[in-house]
Amino acid sequence: MQNLSAEWREERLAELDFTVDLFHEAFDAASAEARRCTDFDAPAMRGTTFWSRTNRFIGEKKEKEKTGWEYTTRDSILRTIHPSRSHAVTAVSAAGGVGDLDAKVRSRNPKGPKMARIVELNGQFAFMTRDAIKYGRELDDIPTWCLLYKWEKDRLLAELSMPIKMNGKFVDEWLERIPLDLPDLGAIGVDVNLLDDPGDDGGTEVIVELLGG
Repeated sequence: MQNLSAEWREERLAELDFTVDLFHEAFDAASAEARRCTDFDAPAMRGTTFWSRTNRFIGEKKEKEKTGWEYTTRDSILRTIHPSRSHAVTAVSAAGGVGDLDAKVRSRNPKGPKMARIVELNGQFAFMTRDAIKYGRELDDIPTWCLLYKWEKDRLLAELSMPIKMNGKFVDEWLERIPLDLPDLGAIGVDVNLLDDPGDDGGTEVIVELLGG
């Protein structure tokens, strides 16, 4: 079972050049942007804004460090890439027990073939040592962590997790999960998970899912 201590989580994030403060500040700024949406916006605007701005603010903050971090929106998968090309991160809304290692968690919305390729390659890298990951990989060959988030009763739950498998169109198997203890962000006022982080297959299929609880 994974180590759950706060010290271990902080050290593990540091190994990846991340901090809880980085993610909290990105979530906080994205929340402020989502609150600016009104009933005159499209129904899904708050959710899309929160997802997009979270990824954008992570990319902007890392780029300001001037250490070689990069950002890409290729295939509508918003990724911030480590200077060594050892890993990347993308924020994705989730369903299930986010932050609870005793519960299952998956991407909330269906994903397409581009994300499937990334996840499958993550699974291959699981058998490699960290030292075996080289510089200069193709973009889709870079192991990509998912910053999973879920609004629950006006509270944001989050974890940083390494996906390794999709069943159907949902990412739901993980090599490693790191729960994040975030300060309270305050309520946005609506279900911002609605129709955020769109799929990447460009299809016309519409999936409506009712989640209990």
